[in-house]
Amino acid sequence: TAIYELRDRIAKFREGIMKIPSLKDTMVIFGVGFGVTGIAHFGADILGPWFGTNFPELDQYSLNSTFFWIVVIATTAGLLLSFTKARNLEGAGASRMGSVLLYVLVATIGMQMYLGAVLDNPIFFLIGIFWIGFHVLIMCLVAWMIKAPFFYVAVGSQANVGGAASAPIVASAFDASLAPVGVLLAVLGYAVGTYGAYLSALMMQAIYAL
Repeated sequence: TAIYELRDRIAKFREGIMKIPSLKDTMVIFGVGFGVTGIAHFGADILGPWFGTNFPELDQYSLNSTFFWIVVIATTAGLLLSFTKARNLEGAGASRMGSVLLYVLVATIGMQMYLGAVLDNPIFFLIGIFWIGFHVLIMCLVAWMIKAPFFYVAVGSQANVGGAASAPIVASAFDASLAPVGVLLAVLGYAVGTYGAYLSALMMQAIYAL
């Protein structure tokens, strides 16, 4: 079936690049990661103020935010690098190191949260429930239309909602050898989610204005 064909293709790719990471591999991974981050910061420090000065009317779309541009530039650069030889760094454990840094990022963002603010706008909970329900409906509808196995529905949904931490677990519930497929879909979810989340925020902003 298509699932096992995908599993075999990923396994073949991983076998071709897997190796015991050396000091050089580790330094290259960190060099690429922090190098792209530095470029993203550099570009954001230029684009954010430029939009804020020349197009102040776009402030409502966060185009004057340096953080917005950091995320967009870093994500775009990562997607472009995936088409180069840099993708072979996966064999030296690039995803594992990236996951560690991702958890550090999430923890850093979480420490700046004020949970009490959730009670100030409970309508966002209702919006979230509606959109999650819409997400499930769309996933099931598309799967029915293209006659996709339920594996893709479950793992694809979890990859978008839960990310790399939980998608491989769901994939493993179908077959332990399919865990890499969950990781792959989660990485794709991170990439698409950067742009999708921005569009979702604009939609929520428009709804809240009503």
